[in-house]
Amino acid sequence: MLRVLAVDDERPALEELTYLLRKDPRIGQVTGAAEAASALRDLSRMLVAGERLDAVFLDIRMPGLDGLDFTRLLTGFAAPPRVVFVTAHDDCAVTAYELGALDYLLKPVRPERLAEAVRRVAEAAGRDAPPGEGGRADDEMIPVELGGRTRLVSRRAVTHVEAQGDYVRLHTADGGFLVRMPLAALTKRWEAAGFIRIHRSTLVASEHITELHFDGGRAAVQIGDELLPVSRRHTREVRDLLIRRFHQPARQQPEAPGGGRRG
Repeated sequence: MLRVLAVDDERPALEELTYLLRKDPRIGQVTGAAEAASALRDLSRMLVAGERLDAVFLDIRMPGLDGLDFTRLLTGFAAPPRVVFVTAHDDCAVTAYELGALDYLLKPVRPERLAEAVRRVAEAAGRDAPPGEGGRADDEMIPVELGGRTRLVSRRAVTHVEAQGDYVRLHTADGGFLVRMPLAALTKRWEAAGFIRIHRSTLVASEHITELHFDGGRAAVQIGDELLPVSRRHTREVRDLLIRRFHQPARQQPEAPGGGRRG
């Protein structure tokens, strides 16, 4: 069962949020706090006592310590909880995403949308491994607004990303989705998941690259039916990455009896 902390300086909003969270059968304990400073003290006390906290659901605009500053302070903890923002302000989504927020909900909170955020918390908590065991990077679900509805796009489904002004377009087999965020921030966040910059305006998932083309000194990568140009600045990095990837299976082939390799 999940243990979560809800933080909001407006009492009616806090009461509604804690009520909805307690109705979710995946949550075993909900603690409420009316300000971020007291929430930080509660969190410190819990962690010192060896208690687990899986997530913090908090507002952004609060007097004193706001939600963004609270999240920045969480980086000082050895095992910080996941963060889900619940706010009436949609202008902080990019900053929240850069800080590592697991989800970003807009008030008034729809129960089905909150349930999806709890599902993501439960999934993330189940994937967390003890320190030092490593493992693959977690998947992420990117909220995309489509005609007044929020659709969640899996990072694993994204083949490549293109910068378009203040937005990025996430390309998937189901089409493209515009998200308001800088490509540089997305590059930094997804680097550990195998995404690589091939151009100042293009980020690609290396696992979806099937071919590397050279033509007259120009390089390009094949992703599905698309051929994406690689800038001269990034050509060596892309080439070295693909060489390592394509040669890795050969190095890992098991040896046959007598010292030779099978095959």
